[in-house]
Amino acid sequence: MSDDEHGRSTGTGRLITAVAWTVLLLGLWLWGRDVTGVPANPSGPASGDVAGLGRDAGTGYLPAPAKPLERSVPQRVDIPELGVQAPVVARGLDSRGAIDPPPFDQAGVVGWYGAGATPGAAGTALLVGHVDTRTRPAVFYKLSTLTPGETVRVVRADAKVAEFTVDDVEVLPNDHFDARRAYGTRVAGRAELRLITCGGVFDPVSGGYTANVVVSAYLTGTAP
Repeated sequence: MSDDEHGRSTGTGRLITAVAWTVLLLGLWLWGRDVTGVPANPSGPASGDVAGLGRDAGTGYLPAPAKPLERSVPQRVDIPELGVQAPVVARGLDSRGAIDPPPFDQAGVVGWYGAGATPGAAGTALLVGHVDTRTRPAVFYKLSTLTPGETVRVVRADAKVAEFTVDDVEVLPNDHFDARRAYGTRVAGRAELRLITCGGVFDPVSGGYTANVVVSAYLTGTAP
């Protein structure tokens, strides 16, 4: 987007968009009410591909999930297919109750919701990042191009590397946002990961994007 478009929203110095990040509050609220523990769905992944459970976008099959790890905070996220190697910092909630992402002058940094699960531990860990800034692409600019079967690695403080396999990529419109689908654990007992950024198109009227890109992955291995 252009600098002019960013300039129309006074909040862009701290948030990508009020709309895109406020929807995270709904997910966290539901999470706190134990609604987001979505059980396993034997009919297929959240993308609606009934025949897709257990296979990637090609002809191969997705690997079996690995046993969850103990809790350990994330330090770096690597996405080989996107050429991303980004430091991870713990983030909390802002004054409106939404996850506070890294500031725009740290557009290459990924935020982790520190009050939630850690990547690799049982449950769903949330990682958020900017899609762009006023002048350049940001850390999750190409997030929507990931496909099932590709790899996300998270380096943890315990010196273990949690290796995740992508099993779903969705663009969820803000006006029909499903918090359970975005943040809920897809299969009970798994260690899962969500990578979230803005998506859709930039709306100059609201000063924000029209959707969120949500990448779902699950733990399939570890490395020292």
